[in-house]
Amino acid sequence: MSLTIMRRIKFCAGHRLYKHGGKCEHFHGHNYIADFFVSGENQDSVGRVMDFSHLKSKCKGWLDENWDHSFLVYEKDQNAIEALQMVKPSRLFLMPYNPTAENMARYLLEEVCPKLLSDVGAVATRVRIWETDESYAEAAIDSRGDLVMSSFDADSADR
Repeated sequence: MSLTIMRRIKFCAGHRLYKHGGKCEHFHGHNYIADFFVSGENQDSVGRVMDFSHLKSKCKGWLDENWDHSFLVYEKDQNAIEALQMVKPSRLFLMPYNPTAENMARYLLEEVCPKLLSDVGAVATRVRIWETDESYAEAAIDSRGDLVMSSFDADSADR
């Protein structure tokens, strides 16, 4: 039987969506929330999959070091990269794909979490990125090990 815990971490970051065609193509920022869902087959002697503070330390540490108060930019968005590099000081994190909430969740789940959790006997099974209070996107690993992407927007749900 697999047990799951979740830790919520808040961070602030800027981005723009390359070739979006709408207002999100402009530089802007969000007060993000990242929910990290971690599962494990075993519990420690205290009865935990993993200590919440240890999960916080690992995930918040990475976010603070890389994304908090940074601009997340698609690595092929040369115009944005050049503009941001002119600002001193600045923090820039290059993403292998457009920094949508979906892709941010995917990056954390596929690239970051496996490295952060490699020594704890648990794995991240889902990451949810709240871009606003009303909308999130998430990446999850299903029972077959396949990546599943989904999103929710309260404005769309109200219709």
